[in-house]
Amino acid sequence: MNSYYIERIGRAVLTLWLVVTLTFGIIRLLPGGPLVQLRAQLIRQGVDPSEIEGIIETYQNLRPNEPIYVQYVDYVSSLLVGDMGQSFRYGKPVSAIVGDALPWTVFVMVTATLILFAIAIVWGAVMAYKEGSTLDTVSSAVSILFSTVPFYVFAIVLVVLLGYRAGLFPTANRTSPGAMDPYTIEFVVDALHHAILPITSVVVTQAGLQALAMRGNSIQVLGEDYVRVARLRGLSDSRISVRYVARNAILPMYTGFLTLIGFNLGGSVILEEVFTYPGIGYYMFAALEARDYPLMMGVFLIITTALVLAVFVADLTYGKIDPRVETGDSSEAY
Repeated sequence: MNSYYIERIGRAVLTLWLVVTLTFGIIRLLPGGPLVQLRAQLIRQGVDPSEIEGIIETYQNLRPNEPIYVQYVDYVSSLLVGDMGQSFRYGKPVSAIVGDALPWTVFVMVTATLILFAIAIVWGAVMAYKEGSTLDTVSSAVSILFSTVPFYVFAIVLVVLLGYRAGLFPTANRTSPGAMDPYTIEFVVDALHHAILPITSVVVTQAGLQALAMRGNSIQVLGEDYVRVARLRGLSDSRISVRYVARNAILPMYTGFLTLIGFNLGGSVILEEVFTYPGIGYYMFAALEARDYPLMMGVFLIITTALVLAVFVADLTYGKIDPRVETGDSSEAY
């Protein structure tokens, strides 16, 4: 293992440790603090004062009367075994809630990101080949227009027009009510039917910006000497566009694709609330409303960890795609 990978692994581990530490510290800086909030809630519920400390220890996985560094050690030790405490609002372990919701959020965000990048790569390449044409001008304007619309605004428009007025798509839940075998075509179709509006809102508002990035990359590659040489050699346009232009123009998009998945997981907090789609973003919003600190800390940790892992995977795999990064002949794309 060369120094490139050792450096990236060390940086990822350090970043994850900082994320865990910040999660522990930031939540406690909120007004009231989780322990004060939970203690007040238990008193209002009429719980015997002698039992309150034990209940707090169960919910938060720490000893509330111990010094802060002991609580920090308790918190980290619990995380290492996958124990993120128990939700106040739902009365279930946070790990169980996250484990149930996370696959649905990943399904929506990864599908949306794959679709928008596929559209952006083709769209951007066409704009670059037609640079200066009416198609390029109109496409650039449309790209900028859609990129300026916040995804949650477009999501509300979709819910109102296609959900409530037209009745074409469901406006809540991940699947239709009632038990359904998850290994059937009907279940897959039903899940896609519920996810299509959230996916559409992400694709429409983000594809334009990525298409403009692809256009810029392609125009830059088209001006490279090796492309001119390929043309002088009489190679066909299709071979030049695929083997010379597209391959090199997509390279910088690769890291953007992985990191955008991580950022979109963070954006799921608002998106899933708009569509009442019970993923981790929906539960994060519910935790904020109920001041459910264990659930809030758990979801925040998952979202930030996903972003760190996305950057880490991009770091490790980008060197395989572009060997110049490993040898230091090329800088990273972000």
